[in-house]
Amino acid sequence: MTDVPVKPGGYREMLRVAYPLLLSMGTFTIMQFCDRVFLSRFSEISIQAALPAGILSFTLICFFHALAGYAGTFVAQYHGAGQPEGCVRATAQGIWLSLLSWPVILALIPVGFWLMRVSGHAPAVLREEYRFFWILMAAGVVVPLSTAIGGFFTGQGRMLANTLSNIAACLLNILLDYALIFGHWGSPALGITGAAIATSVAGCVPPAVQCILFLRDPETRRLGWRRALAWDWPLLRRMLRYGAPAGGHLLVDLGSFTFFVLMTGRLDALSFAASNIGFSINSVAFTPLLAISIAASILVGQHQGRQDSANAARAGWTALKIGWLYMLLAGLSFVLLPGAYYRLFQSRAASFTVEQLVAAGRPMMIMMAVWGIFDTVNIVLSGALKGAGDTRFVMLYMLILGWLIWIPGELLILSHGGGILAAWFWLAVYVLFLAVGFWWRWQSGRWKAFSLVEHRETPLLPLRTGAEGLTLPE
Repeated sequence: MTDVPVKPGGYREMLRVAYPLLLSMGTFTIMQFCDRVFLSRFSEISIQAALPAGILSFTLICFFHALAGYAGTFVAQYHGAGQPEGCVRATAQGIWLSLLSWPVILALIPVGFWLMRVSGHAPAVLREEYRFFWILMAAGVVVPLSTAIGGFFTGQGRMLANTLSNIAACLLNILLDYALIFGHWGSPALGITGAAIATSVAGCVPPAVQCILFLRDPETRRLGWRRALAWDWPLLRRMLRYGAPAGGHLLVDLGSFTFFVLMTGRLDALSFAASNIGFSINSVAFTPLLAISIAASILVGQHQGRQDSANAARAGWTALKIGWLYMLLAGLSFVLLPGAYYRLFQSRAASFTVEQLVAAGRPMMIMMAVWGIFDTVNIVLSGALKGAGDTRFVMLYMLILGWLIWIPGELLILSHGGGILAAWFWLAVYVLFLAVGFWWRWQSGRWKAFSLVEHRETPLLPLRTGAEGLTLPE
């Protein structure tokens, strides 16, 4: 194998980890995009119901998703410390956490029904939300399970398994969407129910593939399945200590956003549709930033695992610069092409014209372009902080700003007759405040004191980069 000189924490190292993640997460973006476009063509009611119900289901699952997925951060630090057995043990604890979360996820279905019921949405929208929501929740265990097992590979910089399994899931989801939503190939036209079934079935593909590859991994086989998959309470306790705040951060973040989406459902149909489509576009455009954030988390974790905080800091700043470059291009498309985006989601049976929809959505696209620069700081640097183990600050800061400042402000705006644009403007202010805090925390370097793994007394050799972006000890 030929060594390629790569500057630790530099652009080449970051891009070698980020580009497979971009491909992998891009498949999820395509799945979500096709869901929304198909549903918008099927029914105006379906597209109004899909976003709030989909976000609510993930909100109720996201704590377990982040908690089990934090095993990948432990894998990154164990890998950086040159301890392959620790990578296997950490993944096994993530699997246990995923399986234990399933009964809790099922028990949260009535809670979701109640939240949708009190949100005040129109009865027709509410019926569609119920159908979409309960199917996603019933299959909800695949979300934390895929993240936990996938972290075994991403934490070591081995991206191929996750990328290929996600591509397969994406293709299956699109085919099932086409058949089940519209009633092609002998299937009944199930509409939003078909979209939920397609998403759930396709979601089983990545964890199935990842599980097979994990069990066949040389280190797993060396340990033996019984030892590799054993319950490890001391390690599990450490994962709960750092992973629970990471889960809390995601729950607080998505919870506040979900509450905002549910609140906007009380507005007129045009404003609600324009806002939901805007957020659908936003979620598609921001997915690459999530990939860059995960790449930052992985490399920061690896360098911290090697007790190399200087290169960990460089990796965080490098990821932020890459994120800004991407967001600049995406923001320009928001400003210059709002009509092209909104026309993709226009339903033939809508009660308003496409011109009205574009006119309502254009100011939102401009605000998305502006706040995107600041949200890049939030997405990338919060990922880097979590990779270092600074999860408690990320959770508490998001909790304070989200639920003590942003949401009370939105309630005040909407209860006093403020429209959707005023609500979106306050959201932009909230994003700015978040960016200031995350920038300060990363700049301060307080995260350098955290360490997730037990370090050996003998010094470790520097890392070199091999095939598929895999970082290996020399």
